[in-house]
Amino acid sequence: MSNLLVWKEKLQSFYAKHSTYISKAVQFLTGLLLFGMINYNIGFMKTASSVFCTVGLAVICTFLPAVIMTLAAAALVLVHFYALSMPIAMISALIFMIMYIFYFRFTPGKSWILIVSVLSFGLNIPFVAPIVFGLLGAPVWIVPAGCGVIVYYMIRFVKLSATALKSSGAEAMTEGMLSFTKQVLTNREMWLMLMIIVIGILVVNAVKNRSVDHAWKIASVSGAAVCVVAAAAGNLLLDEMIPYAIIILSAVAGAAIGFVLEFVFFSVDYSRTENVQFEDDEYYYYVKAVPKVGVTVPDKKVKHITERQPESGEGSAENAIAAASENAGQGAAGYPGAESERNTEEILLTRSLSKELGLDQEQQNENNIQ
Repeated sequence: MSNLLVWKEKLQSFYAKHSTYISKAVQFLTGLLLFGMINYNIGFMKTASSVFCTVGLAVICTFLPAVIMTLAAAALVLVHFYALSMPIAMISALIFMIMYIFYFRFTPGKSWILIVSVLSFGLNIPFVAPIVFGLLGAPVWIVPAGCGVIVYYMIRFVKLSATALKSSGAEAMTEGMLSFTKQVLTNREMWLMLMIIVIGILVVNAVKNRSVDHAWKIASVSGAAVCVVAAAAGNLLLDEMIPYAIIILSAVAGAAIGFVLEFVFFSVDYSRTENVQFEDDEYYYYVKAVPKVGVTVPDKKVKHITERQPESGEGSAENAIAAASENAGQGAAGYPGAESERNTEEILLTRSLSKELGLDQEQQNENNIQ
């Protein structure tokens, strides 16, 4: 566990240094995945569904706010719908306009919620969305999450019914418009999944805000279990055939991602929990304090030896003589005759050390050479 915490600190430090580049890279990959999914499923206009268009839109949206990516995705969907049938494009534009109004009214600046919702359904892991939104957000996030579910099922219906919706006569266009509207509004699987997303977000958000130990883990598991039970019950009651493999795998993936989110955003040490009680003139307060887990990343220290070490005898002898002289001077004051005794001790100590270390012989040789 300590190794994981160290790696977490290192990753946080790395992200702090390169946050701009990492954010733009994630934004580019998200745009590439979103536009690629749209073009793969409803690529009715060949020019708009080309690889060049997909990559170009992703690059452009990388350097713009996230809401521009949402608007670009809506415009791309409408272009493909228009290539198939103009009435379908008109109805879809009206639905998008209503979503746009509700989206900006309740959750401005949270366009990534709608994108993640659409991508989770497109990748067949729908129950990841309620767990992620319930842990990281508030119940109001239900609005953009629900809009993402409706957008996905609109795209899915058009993909499956493209042949029937493509018509040229006025009467056929009217029938196609009515059929599309009816299918969007009466799609039982869509409303079932929308209900599951709403219940999942509410359950996860309610549990993770409780003052119990391991609240985030319990919330992740509870949300996954609620989604599985609700989906299974919906299959039985409404005769819908949501594949059980998708139900189980998406619930497991959602719980796993919930554990990862807890480790990243909510690492606490429950073993050091403190319960504090205090009061003021009007209230009694009961506070549960859980400390965060923090580790210090060890720094590697490398010693660099750049100087040549003195040979045994020379530097140490000189240092010893100097130290001895200093010590003799420090302890020599305080009584009569201290000055003469200090000088005598210094001379004797200096001569003794010089004789033992051979310094006087070296000095004599130098004098003879000169």
